[in-house]
Amino acid sequence: MYSYKGYGLSMGTMIAGWDQDIGPNLYYCDSEGTRVKGQKFSVGSGSPYAYGVLDEGYKFDMEVEEACELGRRSIYHATFRDAMSGGYVSVYHVHADGWTKVSMDDCQILHEQYEAAKGNK
Repeated sequence: MYSYKGYGLSMGTMIAGWDQDIGPNLYYCDSEGTRVKGQKFSVGSGSPYAYGVLDEGYKFDMEVEEACELGRRSIYHATFRDAMSGGYVSVYHVHADGWTKVSMDDCQILHEQYEAAKGNK
């Protein structure tokens, strides 16, 4: 990344991991060298849409399934509303033994499922 400094490019990413002494960790890192530890992050052009969902649904003590659905829904909103975002939502669970791929969903199929669920309320 550093070799591209000054080219007008930028990068923001989240790094998730597990420390045996303190448990889960989540960091935001960018191409300027910023590192921030936090509980939730969203990066990229669709991040304002994802933050809207995260801010409404996040709780510190969420069950894994609930957290995965919140992540899926947040990424879906970023992807569906932002033309520069991708078309798939990948969800991973980072835990003491490593990581597990939970799901990979097509954004259009998620859109149809979420819209159908709204109609049933």
